[in-house]
Amino acid sequence: MYLRAALTSFRRGGSSLPSDVLSASDMAVSLEHLSAYNRVCGFGLRSQLPATYPHVLAFPLQMRLMTSRGFPFPLPGLVHVGNRISLARPLSLDERFDLHVRAVDLRPHERGQQFDIVSELSVDSAVVWTDVSTYLRRSGSGPAGSGSSAVPEPSAVWSVPSAIGRQYASVSGDRNPIHLNPLTARLFGFRRAIAHGMWTKARSLAALEERLPSAYTVDVRFKLPVLLPAKVGFSATSVGDGWEFAVHDTRTGRPHLSGTVGAFVTT
Repeated sequence: MYLRAALTSFRRGGSSLPSDVLSASDMAVSLEHLSAYNRVCGFGLRSQLPATYPHVLAFPLQMRLMTSRGFPFPLPGLVHVGNRISLARPLSLDERFDLHVRAVDLRPHERGQQFDIVSELSVDSAVVWTDVSTYLRRSGSGPAGSGSSAVPEPSAVWSVPSAIGRQYASVSGDRNPIHLNPLTARLFGFRRAIAHGMWTKARSLAALEERLPSAYTVDVRFKLPVLLPAKVGFSATSVGDGWEFAVHDTRTGRPHLSGTVGAFVTT
């Protein structure tokens, strides 16, 4: 998979996305794999799937789509800047799902171009889960947009071990070298290995696990990477029927992630 990803480095970009929809049918969830994912991300062991778990089921199809001949952008250098998940109802371990993945909405950005990879799980033709991952293809030098708001008081402090990149890679299949060890991360311009953005989102959702409704939308923006090992602060504030939450560096206050949990919104 990553050999194919490396070979996309020769792409020069483009003005359109492929119209392909990649699908997988009658997918089952392994209890062993779900348990491993929950341990790495901090969720309790239960028969319901965390809202972030189906993202790892969709990841192989997402990679197939982005390494296909019709995809215009090289994978090295793409930045995962946001992710929105809408959960229509609780998902059970013993259900079987159909999965569909497509690329949509290529649009300009002040630093290049953005697009979305949309993944949907359905049961009996009804969509029960939607994931929209937004990627940035940088081609300019506009403002970074990492934000400079006041640092919130953390409700928890997490010590993130240097091995978390490898641990999350083992359960997610995302073995991007920037997450695995300092030597491979330096080849891509990082001083140390960095945590997966989707691990940071999952860990944040796990911290709210007992306070989440049965259906909701959780939307995050990924900001500065978490250089491993790290000590980060997690903050969460109840807002109406939902939550606002953030992850930041405890020493510098620099933001890593900001997000909201709100009412279920269809995509």
